Amino acid sequence: MKWLLERLRTRRLVSAFVLLAALSAAVLAGSFAAHGVRGQENQDNSTDATPLKVVSTPTPPNDFVRIAKLVGPAVVNINTQTLPKQSNNREHRNFHFRTPDQQNPDDDQNNNGQQQGPDNFQDFFNRFFGGQVPAPDDGDNGEVQESLGSGFIVDPKGYIITNDHVIDKADKIYVKLSTDPDTQDLGRAAHVIGVDKATDLAVIKIDTEKPLPTVKLGNSDIAQVGDWVEAIGSPFTLAQTVTAGIISAKNRTIDQGAPGQFQHFIQTDAAINPGNSGGPLLNMNGEVIGVNTAIYTESAGYQGIGFAMPSNTVVSVYNDLISPTHKVTRGSIGIQFHAEQSSSVNRVYGFKNGVIVSEVQPGGPADKGGLKAGDIITSIDGRSIKDGDDMVNEIASRRPGSTIRLGFIRDGKPQDATVTIGDRDKVFAELNNPQQDNNPESGGGAGESKLGLVVQDVPPAIAGKIHTPGVIIESVRTGSFADLQGLEPGLEITKVNRQPTPSRDAFNAAVSKLKTGDDVVFEVIDPHHPENGINYVGGTL
Repeated sequence: MKWLLERLRTRRLVSAFVLLAALSAAVLAGSFAAHGVRGQENQDNSTDATPLKVVSTPTPPNDFVRIAKLVGPAVVNINTQTLPKQSNNREHRNFHFRTPDQQNPDDDQNNNGQQQGPDNFQDFFNRFFGGQVPAPDDGDNGEVQESLGSGFIVDPKGYIITNDHVIDKADKIYVKLSTDPDTQDLGRAAHVIGVDKATDLAVIKIDTEKPLPTVKLGNSDIAQVGDWVEAIGSPFTLAQTVTAGIISAKNRTIDQGAPGQFQHFIQTDAAINPGNSGGPLLNMNGEVIGVNTAIYTESAGYQGIGFAMPSNTVVSVYNDLISPTHKVTRGSIGIQFHAEQSSSVNRVYGFKNGVIVSEVQPGGPADKGGLKAGDIITSIDGRSIKDGDDMVNEIASRRPGSTIRLGFIRDGKPQDATVTIGDRDKVFAELNNPQQDNNPESGGGAGESKLGLVVQDVPPAIAGKIHTPGVIIESVRTGSFADLQGLEPGLEITKVNRQPTPSRDAFNAAVSKLKTGDDVVFEVIDPHHPENGINYVGGTL
């Protein structure tokens, strides 16, 4: 009997196991069926799936699409080539003629002496973002250096606006239109009409047999923070790239002091990258309200902060650059001032808005008008002056030879004076060389007419420190042959085409023999750093 009970119990256990196994198999089978999973040996080639088709439902075009189609044909790709040089002359670009105990004069400027540190916006974004990163030797390795930027056509005859740093020091400039075939490697040859380093703007031109598409310049003054904007350019060699964003801020000044006095940017978060420089920033009417000029970046790429030169500034500069002089003429009265001052200064000296004059150039426009150091300029032609930037912009916009009425405070008493505006470039030259007024033969001569530079005999202040006789560069005309070769005020020229130039007369005699098409080579020394030796600079006239 006991044996029979054990046998029945075993049969029940076996039955339970069989039932559980059956249930598990059923669950697995259901899962495979539900998920369409089968073993390869049981695949069925038939299917009830429907093939996919592209749905051609038109998307209503938005403003960004309309603007890209409208403006895109007028946006160009700019390629430049810089031929190898015998030596790197760019190290001299920041030297100005002054004795060791003089500060670099800032005409009508902040002279607070603040220097831009190495981490201050990465030296103004490593001087903008137009070109590809150059080789460390900057063209002295015997290889042609290439860079890339953007621009836009503003005149059907082929006039193009871009940034100066896009074409700066380029030996060859090429422009490719959106309609040019990709097989055309470089594009159409372009030449420089004029440049303005103060605003980093340039005008170049290409020859064309038929009218080219153009853009319209809008009013940047009425643009508002929060407005939608669109940028078109050639980032990383990718032509006709369109990005969009908003105006994040206006009137941004990045370089403080003299370098940034005419640079009051529109800030935008529209994505712009290396190669976008010189391209247009557009409002929703398809009008250019800015020229994309710089970015703030810690990675050499887009980080949401870009800067564009306002179109109202661009128009003024462009009109000057296409004039017969091909240069921007700005007014000056020959003073220096501290741009930043605490509110304590205002309270102690008894004024709310205005500028305290720290120095007046002897014999300059302000000096002739009766202004003195310590005067507080409060108005121009009856309009109150807010600060130094306001005063500089107002004076710079006036033509040399015109007059203004300055209201100022001296010893707590309001006064006024009539001042005749001077040419800013000439005032700068006079600040660099105070003795120039006493030299009636200080005209540019052959050097100015043929090369675009004015030289002078070595002043006594530094004559004893110069071992090789030569002439000092007093001024260089923007966009001239001398400017394109990298010559700057303060450098000493000792020879022209191997002919010594120990005096101004000898220099002009050597230059007078030059004609168009000649090779011209200067032997140049920096008198403040003679240990650097001779630098050979030249090109074809």
